[in-house]
Amino acid sequence: MAPGVQLEKEQRMGFFQTILVVLVFLPLLMVASHNFLQNFTAAVPRHWCYIPAGDNDTTEVTGDLLKIYVPMDGNQEPDRCLRFSTPQWQLLAPNGTSTNATEPCLDGWAYDRNVFNSTIITEWHLVCGKRALKDFAQSIYMAGVLVGALVFGGLADRLGRRALLLWSLLQVGVMGTGAAFAPNLAAYCTFRFFSGAGTAGFMLNSISLTMEWIPSQFRAMVATVLACSLTLGQLLLAGLAYAIRDWRQLQLASSVPFFLFFLYSWWIPESARWLIVNHRPEMALRNLRRVSRINGEKLEGEGISLETLRLEMQQEEESSGPSRRSALELFRTTPMRGITCCLMMAWFSNNFSFYHLALDLQRFGGISIFLVQLIFGAVDVPFRMLVAVAANRLGRRLTQAACLFLGGLFILASIPVPQDMEMLLIALTVLGKGLFSSSSSCSYLYTTELYPTVIRQTGLGVTNMMARLGAVAAPMVQMTQAFVSFLPLLLFGAVPITAGILVNCLPETLGDPLADTMKQVEDRARKKRSKKEELKKEARGTKKTKF
Repeated sequence: MAPGVQLEKEQRMGFFQTILVVLVFLPLLMVASHNFLQNFTAAVPRHWCYIPAGDNDTTEVTGDLLKIYVPMDGNQEPDRCLRFSTPQWQLLAPNGTSTNATEPCLDGWAYDRNVFNSTIITEWHLVCGKRALKDFAQSIYMAGVLVGALVFGGLADRLGRRALLLWSLLQVGVMGTGAAFAPNLAAYCTFRFFSGAGTAGFMLNSISLTMEWIPSQFRAMVATVLACSLTLGQLLLAGLAYAIRDWRQLQLASSVPFFLFFLYSWWIPESARWLIVNHRPEMALRNLRRVSRINGEKLEGEGISLETLRLEMQQEEESSGPSRRSALELFRTTPMRGITCCLMMAWFSNNFSFYHLALDLQRFGGISIFLVQLIFGAVDVPFRMLVAVAANRLGRRLTQAACLFLGGLFILASIPVPQDMEMLLIALTVLGKGLFSSSSSCSYLYTTELYPTVIRQTGLGVTNMMARLGAVAAPMVQMTQAFVSFLPLLLFGAVPITAGILVNCLPETLGDPLADTMKQVEDRARKKRSKKEELKKEARGTKKTKF
């Protein structure tokens, strides 16, 4: 009997598993805050050219006098990037007209601080000619997440899930706190890059470590609970941002808790599966006994002993050879190549469309940004809970495919909707975002079950890297709107629909124990193929009988 099957028989959903889920749930709440933090820390307030009052640079011209220095737009709001070359005193008269001679804001900008006391936009004047730096800062964070997914995913298969989980928590705490004290934009982007890498490392290793301690019949439920933490984290962020209107204090409040998470996570034991596969049966047995004591149980009867673990490890080595951990192993055999390519497409398309919908909340200008964040976060909860039921009833494959396909359809449905129908656009956005959130929950569960233990974190790292590529590509695709207005929405809808179709090529994993070796994945693929061939033969035989 393979170690994974034996472990599966010994695992229970006991007190230890419950505590483990709670301990992982809390940091995931704050991970969502980091992912969407720039919705608030980089919010763009109303702004106009700063006009000093006389020789005193500490005071500015305001009120009705402002219109003699700054031209007004169609809504009678001060222009954001231009001022008159010379004061237009005649505009104080009822029918006064101005000249068209304008110039850039040479003395900087003034900002409306009714909503936010300060943001990185107001502090470093990332407006007008520098407005692209806002999106650049978010892209730098996403690039950090991408690099973190690739680096920490591969390292976890060599060094263990627990070590990388602890390091990632410490890295997010240190780098997030550093970003709160950044003296300039370059330092801020640097800290955010490494903070993003840390969040990716924690998400990958926490979910994988948790799933390897959870019995198969409870994995869908636990995956949904952990996914809901990311959704509830968006609600928490809305509350924090509403209470804390200074970007440095908000950045600090989102980062300091990770030091506490780092301290209590030392209690979490290493995955017994990883220890067995990496020839450390003594520690695996010690962790299994510790978990059994916490659950108030004993390893009895056909339970796991040191001798059985060593014997099973030897049998696995003889049948499948030494374990390989190179990312190239994801493409070495036909079954692994098919799994990896389909999952890469699914992860890329999910984040590609999700971050198009979830970021830039200020595009709904008529509604409070805090309310939009609250709505976007709250609506994800029922969607993520629904995916747990669907994954256990309909299977992982159909659930994943349906979420991607329907999410893409809702984006395509928004193309003909005019911009003034704001409520309909919000409804379509909310439904699409909810489905992509459900798809994300299913992706973590499905990917964990498809890859074997020896290369699970590497596989999660590669697929997660593709997800971050999708997040980085989303704002770039959005820029094509300047050339063809409907092209971004067309791509954001068509890509996940295509991925939803390709997902049907993956094997179903509902009810299967986690694979530990590459050979087990290949054996599973052969069994699936043989079953399909038998069904085809039966179908052909039935047709011949009828005739």
